[in-house]
Amino acid sequence: MSRTEEKLKALGVVLPTPATPVANYLPFVVSGASLVISGQLPFGPDGRLAPEHEGKLGGAVSPEAGKAAARLCVVNVLAQAKAALGDLDRIVRCVRLGGFMNAAPGFTALPGVMNGASDFMVEALGEAGRHARSTVGVAELPLNSAVEVEALFEILS
Repeated sequence: MSRTEEKLKALGVVLPTPATPVANYLPFVVSGASLVISGQLPFGPDGRLAPEHEGKLGGAVSPEAGKAAARLCVVNVLAQAKAALGDLDRIVRCVRLGGFMNAAPGFTALPGVMNGASDFMVEALGEAGRHARSTVGVAELPLNSAVEVEALFEILS
């Protein structure tokens, strides 16, 4: 077991089976020393969205539930990274996270919700998890998800 997976285990996290794409795209792409992970939704261990992670932030979804959803998105990002690399210790650093928030009009607490993703990436990878990011409020997300997170990693070839 890799050091990163041991760290995840210590955090009480078991990586799920990665979600299969539902459209014409790849879940990840490795190009040179880069790994790009397509946007991940906050699917739970059962492969489904929990009701508290469906809907609009600032509407049916509280900021706290949104933050938990963002964290779960990163768990799924790491599951895709494991599928791509076989060993999470090949990750040199998380370069960037992109967060998309299904936001009700006027909801501006997007950065705090995205901290669920950022904080967990740093918990999982330590200093190598510190990253640049963008956080964008959108009108809708697939499956009425509250949050979607994508990632860019530098990796060992």
